This record gives sequence, structure tokens and C-alpha cells, in this order.
Amino acid sequence: MKTAIITDSTSYLSQEMIDRYDIRVISLNVIFKDQVFVEAEYAPTQFYERMRSEKQLPTTSQPTTGEYITLLEQLKTDGYTDCIAIHLSSGISGTYQNAITAGEMVEGINMYAFDSEIACMVAGMYTLRAAELKDVLSPEQIIEELKLIRADSKAYFLVDDLKNLQKGGRLNGAQAIIGSMLQVKPILHFEDKVIVPYDKVRTKKKAVQFVQNKIKQEVAAPATIVVIHANAEEEADVIIQHFKSHFPEADVIKSYFGPVIGTHLGEKALGVGYVHHKFEFFQ
Repeated sequence: MKTAIITDSTSYLSQEMIDRYDIRVISLNVIFKDQVFVEAEYAPTQFYERMRSEKQLPTTSQPTTGEYITLLEQLKTDGYTDCIAIHLSSGISGTYQNAITAGEMVEGINMYAFDSEIACMVAGMYTLRAAELKDVLSPEQIIEELKLIRADSKAYFLVDDLKNLQKGGRLNGAQAIIGSMLQVKPILHFEDKVIVPYDKVRTKKKAVQFVQNKIKQEVAAPATIVVIHANAEEEADVIIQHFKSHFPEADVIKSYFGPVIGTHLGEKALGVGYVHHKFEFFQ
């Protein structure tokens, strides 16, 4: 038995992580007008600069079933008998379903698809856990381990302004104008596989404090906490130092919102997520 680990580009794993565990990444796409960019090859800073200058919000697309079939055929050629595919929430993308469909169409390799029910580096940490276990447990046992971790993980997202939510059809113009005037900062989270409002406060400073307090209430050792930013690295670093002082035994790491998730949350968004596990990679 030889097991491959697959994830998609919205897990935002570092190249070092990908190389160490031989993780296969299938990419989503970002579309500006008629230009299609493969997310995995599009630098976030370049993306945010482009989005800032465009009047129209970019759109996103998932990898096709055909692209997934090509990946599975290559894995089979490379001698893999099984693959575990961890993808962003099925409530916001069809990538997970495409993995299942491709698995049904390719003979000779067993597909074990896992719906992270979340996105970004929290899904990335599920991927790292699967990679840690791929030579130790069976695919079925790894899926059960991922379910246990998923049940005790969480992420909160802070949106800097309401423009992208409005452009994406999540808010009407009047709500966006009023929200901007009041400096309302929405706090979002995943519920039933989709991103929904959790709360809202008047300023970004208060929003950060709100999330910091939630994390303090919810996290216990052992844990890995990830602070995620959309071209807001300095703000992310301040939050990281806060958590490092409060959780000296936890691993506190930094990640980013790439083009696909950044399209929906907007530049300067922040996120904090956690998993109750400490990973070999960060030791």
C-alpha cells in the first residue's frame, strides 16, 4: 500500500511543507475579466495590487474533474494505491465533490476524500496531520483521526471593510454604506460548511480583541494556533506575539489568505484558527 496526500491551493501550505511530505496540490483559479490565473502560481501581493485597481471583483473557479482525473492517473502511474484528499469546505466550493467524482472514474487507485468544512491553513493543518500518519495508519484510520481533529477546531475571520462582501452579492449597497459609516467590522466563521456572520463590532481593534478572547476561552493544550492575513502582515505579527505570550506551550504560526479566499474576504482581512494538535513540522 502506498498513500498519496492531496489538498488544494486554498490550504496555503508552504513549499517546504509540500516538499517534506510530498503533498500533491491541485489549484483553484482566479479570473480577472477574461484572464485566468492559477492560484498556486499567483503571488498574493501581486493579486491584491491588481484587485485594488480593478472596479470589478474577480471571480474564482474550482479545478475541473478532468484535471483531477489527470492527477489520479499520474499518482497511479507513480505506484500509489490510495490517496487521501483534504479540501476546502464543500459549502463554498465543489472541489471536494470533484475529488469524489474523479475517484469513481479512475480505476486502480482508491480515493478517500475528506471535507474539511473550513478553509485556509486550518484545512492545511488537517493535511499535515494526514501526511504525518500516511505511513503509520490505514487511509480509513487517518480519515477517522481527521474527523476527531475537525470536531475540535475553529476559525474566525475579520473583514476589514464591506466592499468585497457587497460586490460579491453578500450585502446590498445601502448596508455597505451604512456599515462603512459606522465602521462596523463583521466577524465571520464557518457554520454548517459555509461562511456566516458570527458577530460584529464597531472597530477593527475591538474585533481583534473579541477574537483573541474567544481563542483564549476555547483553546487548550496541546494546540496549534494560526494567524492568517490578507496583505496585513504587521497586524498579524502583533496578534501572533499576543498569543505566544498567552499560550507559551502552543505553536503559533502565520499564514495568509491567497487570491481565492482573498477575493471574498478582501484585502487586510485577518483570521485566527486553531487545531488541538502539535505538528512535527513546527517542532
